[in-house]
Amino acid sequence: MLSIEILKITAAVAALAIAIIGHEIMHGYIAYKYGDTTAKDAGRLSINPLVHIDPIGTILVPALLYFIPLLLGEGGGILFGWAKPVPINMRVVERNGGYNAAMQVDLAGIVYNFTLAAFASIALSAMPTPTTVDSLFYIFLYLFVMQTVVINIVLGVFNLLPIPQFDGAHFIQHLALKYRYYKVAEFFAKYEPYGMIIVLIVLMTPLSDYLLAKPVETILRLLLA
Repeated sequence: MLSIEILKITAAVAALAIAIIGHEIMHGYIAYKYGDTTAKDAGRLSINPLVHIDPIGTILVPALLYFIPLLLGEGGGILFGWAKPVPINMRVVERNGGYNAAMQVDLAGIVYNFTLAAFASIALSAMPTPTTVDSLFYIFLYLFVMQTVVINIVLGVFNLLPIPQFDGAHFIQHLALKYRYYKVAEFFAKYEPYGMIIVLIVLMTPLSDYLLAKPVETILRLLLA
């Protein structure tokens, strides 16, 4: 039914927006707790989605990942994307809290995603699977909660990967700096300009099965057991 497909897409888009916008806000919020007001001054701690939209990560990539499988007759693909990164002055964070504070900023978005997925999975376990007699609102709510679980796990797993420009790589950089493994930090800094190319390679090749799909499936089984 067309109405059900519209509900699926709407629920997925809403869940994705909450996942990626909250992810970025948490980075800025933790930085703010350590004295960096850059994100706050730029209005990026706002929940207004318009200030967080990235044309590629928020619109183009999710659309391609969802609709290309649909056009190929494989069903709708999973939604994945990212918001415009919040501006952070990491020197201020490091000055006030050291590398431990910097690592907290790096992991803030990931912790948000996994926490949201955990709470959503609890809610989903208490919700009966919709039937044809249920209202469209309940069907939407069920789909939204389900997508919240899946999308947040995908984002959490992806951002843990040590891909330059992304949270996992930033965490390793600051961890390496803390213990004075400068060569490791320099390696990630050197390849940071190529981060988006690596992202596309991961998403468009079988690497996504090993680096994303399998870890996501494992976590889903644990949460929804």
